[in-house]
Amino acid sequence: MLELGLKIFLSYLLGSINGALLIGRLRGVDIRQSGSGNAGGTNALRTQGKVFATGVMAIDIFKGVIPTLVLPLLILPGVGTDPDIARNWLMYSCGLAAVVGHCYPIWFGFKGGKGAATALGVIAAAAPVLLIPALIAWVVTLKLFGFVGIATIVAGLAMPLAVLMFQSPVVLSLFMFSSLLGLFVLYTHRSNVIKFLAHESSADVTPWIDIGRS
Repeated sequence: MLELGLKIFLSYLLGSINGALLIGRLRGVDIRQSGSGNAGGTNALRTQGKVFATGVMAIDIFKGVIPTLVLPLLILPGVGTDPDIARNWLMYSCGLAAVVGHCYPIWFGFKGGKGAATALGVIAAAAPVLLIPALIAWVVTLKLFGFVGIATIVAGLAMPLAVLMFQSPVVLSLFMFSSLLGLFVLYTHRSNVIKFLAHESSADVTPWIDIGRS
């Protein structure tokens, strides 16, 4: 259990390196004081421009890949490898810990982003096949309604559904991992849902469906 606990903790610490807040500090900007106040890629693009947002996305995606792909394989000095821990469960646990770290970063007062970019990196490393249904769901939802946050929620929830629909037999670890990740993305984007339902948000892109928002 020492290996599991330590690698989850290290994954959380890596996830806490928030791209928007890190680059913002270098530029003397606290992105949490701009736009929506979210320390993530979408708010970075809206308030700081494409170059800033590209750097943010690169950091946030990369820090999802490293804990998921590399940390489970490392043999830590004095810790070794626990034969009772399945490597896939360890990989998924490290990936989820990185996403939690992004949303609640210890380095930045536990106030981070919503986890979408880091979740993308985790999925790319742990289960890249799920990127296909997630991307399709994201694009279709964005085109239909015009809201990035809503599209991100649907993409997250599409992953466990895709596991149930297209995997036979269903791998329990992958289903649980994708379900937890999708539900966590829904939780971190709950304010988007509230604003969407209350007609308090403006579309990010021109939607196919006009639902009468300002």
